[in-house]
Amino acid sequence: MSCHMTRINPRKNYEKTREEIGFVTRKEATLNDYKRIGFKSGLEVHQQLKTKSKLFCRCPAGIFHGHDEYDAEVIRHMRPTLSELGVYDGTALMEFRTRKEITYRLNNQTACTYEVDDTPPFPIDMEALEISISIALAAKMNIVGEVHITRKQYLDGSIPTGFQRSAIISVEGELQLKSKKVRLIQLSLEEDSCREVSDIGHKRIYKTDRLGMPLIETVTYPDCLTPDELAEAGEYIRFLNRSTGMVRTGMGAAREDVNVSCEGGNRVEIKGVAHIKWIPELSHNEAFRQYALLNIRSKLQKIIADPAAWSLKTREITESESRFHFAPVRAALDRGEKVMALNLPGCRGILSHFTQPEHIFAEELSDRLKVIACIEKPNMIHSEEIAENNFNSLFAEVAIWLSAAPDDAQLILWGPEADIPTAIETVDERIRIALNEVPNETRKSFEDGTTMFERVLPGRDRMYPDTDSQPIPVTTEMLDRLAKNQPVDISLRFRQMKEWGIPEDTWHYLLSKNLVVVVERICNDFRFDHREIGAIIGHRFRSLEGRGRVARGFTYERLYDLFAFLKKEQLLPPVARLMLPGVVSSAEPDFKKILDATGFAPAPMDEIMAEVKELGKKFAEISYNGNSAASVNWVMGQIHRRAIGTMRLAGVRKEVSEILEVR
Repeated sequence: MSCHMTRINPRKNYEKTREEIGFVTRKEATLNDYKRIGFKSGLEVHQQLKTKSKLFCRCPAGIFHGHDEYDAEVIRHMRPTLSELGVYDGTALMEFRTRKEITYRLNNQTACTYEVDDTPPFPIDMEALEISISIALAAKMNIVGEVHITRKQYLDGSIPTGFQRSAIISVEGELQLKSKKVRLIQLSLEEDSCREVSDIGHKRIYKTDRLGMPLIETVTYPDCLTPDELAEAGEYIRFLNRSTGMVRTGMGAAREDVNVSCEGGNRVEIKGVAHIKWIPELSHNEAFRQYALLNIRSKLQKIIADPAAWSLKTREITESESRFHFAPVRAALDRGEKVMALNLPGCRGILSHFTQPEHIFAEELSDRLKVIACIEKPNMIHSEEIAENNFNSLFAEVAIWLSAAPDDAQLILWGPEADIPTAIETVDERIRIALNEVPNETRKSFEDGTTMFERVLPGRDRMYPDTDSQPIPVTTEMLDRLAKNQPVDISLRFRQMKEWGIPEDTWHYLLSKNLVVVVERICNDFRFDHREIGAIIGHRFRSLEGRGRVARGFTYERLYDLFAFLKKEQLLPPVARLMLPGVVSSAEPDFKKILDATGFAPAPMDEIMAEVKELGKKFAEISYNGNSAASVNWVMGQIHRRAIGTMRLAGVRKEVSEILEVR
């Protein structure tokens, strides 16, 4: 074979395949683009509940420790067992292949022997059960007659027992979005998992302070046909949960799993999305990633006539093969690692095929090498690198050494000798999957809208009854009692805010913080204007909160107290704008002192109006045109600070004009 075998241009191939599948950015995408690829998606929204205790023990909930604050460590290894049906779960087998050592860090304040299954579960926390039923009622779902606790296999190591106790609370419901309805499958009450501290090589470390905290999981049907519908559904569920006032907020308190597929693809779960604003980009890119994988399958099937007979070829690169000691290879050998060259028959042009923005199929291999073989990146180079300073021009001789055909691709991987068999097996497995289908898998999300392989999806038969827990009847008395204190429907809240004239750019904030209830109480109790109060809280207070000006222990009830003070002092709401910085930054605010500190001195209306004529004369002295409409604006500005608490300036503008004799 000639060493002058024609090589492809990987960057051009990336661009070419990007165009082949008709990839467009989310900003450019239209409804027709999503129809063309058959975009389909749904959500699993996890929301922690605001309870005092964990779900099946009496350890406190909501207390979090730093990474270095722990009293004990428990170390475990994954060993798969046969299910009742006599089969191994795919996730369990994958985790077993990783040979992970999983360490759990326990703090005596927030963990007990229940966490490691050394103590039977306590009866379910009734506060959590009632909150979950209340939220299910708010979602207009069908409540089960009896709550049955089940065990759901959790095989990624994030729960020490290997299973999560879970219970279905309600089934079948729907969300009314702006232009469509999205159906709900179920709402479940379950235990939260551990917080991951690190995952490097064969060692994964978890904190157990979050473990066992009650949370609900709201699952939708795959009814969302665009990324924006998906984000809207996520926001609706978020607003609904928060409208009850019974859920936790803050980083990690709510997380979304996004299920995405395209026509001909498979359900892929993007796990633990931390921000709803990430959802559109993530789901858009995932649907097109699957569409790209279908294109890869088509190309491979045209070249590889008999997939069952396909096999890769390997050769070890040792110290003696110095001509192949590219920089990363040399570095691996110096670390004492084993280096293998692989020939992938029929894969020419596949490794540099577009999958996600600035990502290619080769990364599907590299990601699995990190997760399954536990070889940290960088863990391979290949003949179709698209980055600058690549090594693809050096692979011509590697191809000859591996007796490659013109349609073949080559890669070189490295790692500890014990991990190399798993690494080769992982590459072989992923190419075989590419020949047949888009793999069912869980993927990790990144802020830029891309994802990477996390693990294979668990099997469907992962739930079974928990024989340690008794069924719990849901009584009519309980339902009637919980139904009496239901929040206003979110779709109605949108209509109310529109009718009240509250600025639309505040709606999302007011709903996400459950502040519409506060606005409504203030206006109903003190007869203030909804639009004005909504704007003060949605603009002025939001700005202060966003800049971190809020004192520790601050609650939104203090906003109500502020307007109660203004009403008592017979002052108008605009004074709140002056007082808010002091009110929100004080641990225990004294409203009178804060008002005095602003320098605001309320004055009677007749006293203010008496100043208007003198102010008009002053304006005439400093203006080229003293007898003009400009004088009114200037005078209004001068009396503004003294007047905002006692009179509406819009209502006295005409009177000021008459005093100044401006027509």
